Amino acid sequence: MWITGASSGIGAALAEAFAAEGARLVLSGRRREALAEVGARVQPDAVLLPFEATDWAALPEAVATAGEVDVLVNNAGISQRSLAVDTRPEVYKALIETDLLAPIWLTQLVLPAMVERGRGGHIVGISSVAGRVGTVLRTGYCAAKHGLIGYLDALRAEVELAYGIKVTTVLPGSVRTQVAANALVADGSARGESDVNIDAGMEPAECARRILAGMKAGTREIIVAEGGEARGAALRFADPERLFGLLAQEGARLAEERAKGARPEPAPVRRTLPERQ
Repeated sequence: MWITGASSGIGAALAEAFAAEGARLVLSGRRREALAEVGARVQPDAVLLPFEATDWAALPEAVATAGEVDVLVNNAGISQRSLAVDTRPEVYKALIETDLLAPIWLTQLVLPAMVERGRGGHIVGISSVAGRVGTVLRTGYCAAKHGLIGYLDALRAEVELAYGIKVTTVLPGSVRTQVAANALVADGSARGESDVNIDAGMEPAECARRILAGMKAGTREIIVAEGGEARGAALRFADPERLFGLLAQEGARLAEERAKGARPEPAPVRRTLPERQ
């Protein structure tokens, strides 16, 4: 099993959960020391592949080093916290390359051998509730995560019955990680601090437990969200007009804050997507 973005957060929690199940792990991430710490803690003989997900030249060698991969979990990614009107084009490029092109290309490199071996396999993509809901402050991130769901849905149609390869999309809501602190702001720098929704989010270990349970059950799309985020994911299909209206109100609030010169800050999801309106 190969887990990308395994040096922290959901990836590290997945590594621990799957190691407990007896899976033999290949772990990759860009932070060498953090990746080594995770490997030493969860499975000392795990194969460690420290590299940047968008280092296209390094990917073929990484795939060769990983060996036979029966389960690929595309987890590496980066988020965003900036309004579109302020965001530089290069920020969009970084988000699309990291959150969409990198998992697509790694999957494309692993897939042919998986098909050729003829014993099935499992490809997992960690998207986001923002891959279904167009969330404020995340235009580039939403574009990438929507795109990842589309790629995996189409891939599933091609390989599930034809080759016995399972494809699972995972849509987490807020999980208590460094995702907001590491998120890109309008100029491409890291935000540097968390936000209210991530701080109130699900523990990574619980998120990993739900993902593992969904994979075992054969669930094709696993939504790992609670409260307003779960309601938003459901509203996208059940009542999209209501969802769009609620999100537009939050966009208007952020525009007012911007006009005052304040840094746009996300409101608590329970206020943006209340249980009733």
